[in-house]
Amino acid sequence: MNFIIRKAVKKDMPQVLELIKELAIFEKEPDAVEITISDLENDGFGSNPQFQCFVGEVNNKIKGIALVYNRYSTWKGRALHLEDLIVSEQSRGTGLGTALLDEVIKYGHSLGVKRINWEVLDWNEPAIAFYEKKGAKVMRDWDVVQLSEKGMKQYISKL
Repeated sequence: MNFIIRKAVKKDMPQVLELIKELAIFEKEPDAVEITISDLENDGFGSNPQFQCFVGEVNNKIKGIALVYNRYSTWKGRALHLEDLIVSEQSRGTGLGTALLDEVIKYGHSLGVKRINWEVLDWNEPAIAFYEKKGAKVMRDWDVVQLSEKGMKQYISKL
C-alpha cells in the first residue's frame, strides 16, 4: 500500500475526528468522545498548540493518525506522550501503523526527549504485540489513573 506520512494541518481535523470516533468504538466507548472539530482546530493550531499530529494518507484520505504532546518526567526530564496511534480498520496490517510510529519516534528524538510514553488497553493483544516487537516496554504492573471533569468539580466542592 502506498501512503504518505505528514504533519497534520487544520483542514485535516474532520477526518482526524472520524478516526478518533472509530477508535472509541473499537475500545468499546462509542459515546465517550466529547471533543469537536473546533476543539481540535483551536487546540492544535491556535497561538499555543497543545499537540502535534501526524497523519497517514492513502489516496488523499487520512487512514491513520498519531497525536502527541509534550510532558515532563520527574525521573527523566523532557518526554513526549503519544495520546493515540490510530489506523483505520481496513488499513491495519499495511505498514501504516509502523510508519506513523516511526514518525513519532523520529519527532521525539529530534526534540531531544528522554522518553516517549503511551498507554494500551490490556485486552488489545495485537497492539501490545506490535509495540513490544518495536522494542517498547509494556508496563503491566502500572495502572492508569484519571480524574474526570465531573470528578474534579466534586473534589473541589469538598475543599
